[in-house]
Amino acid sequence: MTSTVLLLPRNGLRRLMAPNAGTSGAIRFKHSSADDLMLLSYVKVGEVGYQVPLAPKTHRLNQGDTGVNGLWFRVSVELHCWWYELIRRGDQFCVPRDEFVKRIPGPLTDPGALGYIVLTYAPGAAFPPHDVNPIPTFAAWFVTRDGVSGVNVAAEPAEVGTSRLAAHWPIDDLAKTTVTVVGVGSIGGAAVTALAGYGVGQLLLVDPDRLMWHNLVRHVLPGRHVGHFKVDALREHLADQRSDTRIVPYRYDVVDDAHEIRGLLSTTDIVLCCADGVAPRRTVSHLARRAGKPAVLACVLDDGGIGEIIRLRPFPDHGCLLCRRQALIDDGTFDPEPALEAGYGTGTLHQPMTAVGSDLAIVGDLAAKITTATVLEKAGHYTHRLPGEQLNLALQARRGWPGPYDLGYTGNTRWVPTVAPPRDDCPTCGKP
Repeated sequence: MTSTVLLLPRNGLRRLMAPNAGTSGAIRFKHSSADDLMLLSYVKVGEVGYQVPLAPKTHRLNQGDTGVNGLWFRVSVELHCWWYELIRRGDQFCVPRDEFVKRIPGPLTDPGALGYIVLTYAPGAAFPPHDVNPIPTFAAWFVTRDGVSGVNVAAEPAEVGTSRLAAHWPIDDLAKTTVTVVGVGSIGGAAVTALAGYGVGQLLLVDPDRLMWHNLVRHVLPGRHVGHFKVDALREHLADQRSDTRIVPYRYDVVDDAHEIRGLLSTTDIVLCCADGVAPRRTVSHLARRAGKPAVLACVLDDGGIGEIIRLRPFPDHGCLLCRRQALIDDGTFDPEPALEAGYGTGTLHQPMTAVGSDLAIVGDLAAKITTATVLEKAGHYTHRLPGEQLNLALQARRGWPGPYDLGYTGNTRWVPTVAPPRDDCPTCGKP
């Protein structure tokens, strides 16, 4: 049965690990033959039995077929070394049943023609043997009249969230970070998912729109959320897989409700704007600058042919978005802002987007990466420093565009290292 996997939920394992659990008891399973999976669903400790549901409660294995009864035993580590070797060697190897019985604290019932599962718990296991794989604390066995073979187990760990990355990723600094995301459409939805995956502790989502059918071809949200507000649907969508991230939805329009956004920025560390249109981007640039917070602006140009991600930082020698765009004009390049007034929103009259969802997700993922890198650099993690303040990406081959937008081939990227200084007449960078 080495192809079978036995799932062991944590709330069942802790019953067996309790100091007063004794040395043996009964267990039961749910079985999914289509997946070749078995789920520990019941544990008896002493005279008390406990149901063991798998989280979330809607998990389909909780409604699986009831399997045969089995037994559990507390054993020595030596027995689990046997299990390790059996699993390595495969189905053709087993140990004699009488030898197995000598190493467990109780008798085995007759397995009959079908056999049954035995779960064993070896306190003090999980140490490396002769190679890198550890001997597990929990092992499973299939008992037949012909012998006892090993069964693969998957035990739910004490921690399942991003905290498991702590040895390799700066979880602590990101866990105390708040990012405000303005616009959670196709780009923003992908960015929110990526930010949660990086371990950002809190996301404030700002978007007044609902998810509609025409969004589904590009959005990370599935069809069951059609009609729901995007900010609420994203919170629900990520609740199970990214429970370490707190998501707070706000059905604000960043332009019409700018006074509300000012309040959010007082509690945020950085702003990521993925909203369509010129006005939202300029509003975020202005509000973030006045609040002294960095901002990242992500969009696509030329009907999805070029991805653009701009980082704005409230430094004395860094101008705002308007200053950056004016510098392009003064340099003889051009102002790409008017191309953003496409009207891709969820209203009745909207411009059809020609970009594919996976391209927009690339822009969203990169925007999340740049946002995260900005936070980490400020926290002293200089291995996350970026090579510039603006990234242009060719989602499709674009030749003949002026300045930093002449990318040539699909997949080409160009970082713009320089920034424009604040203009004396700038309404954002000037004195309040």
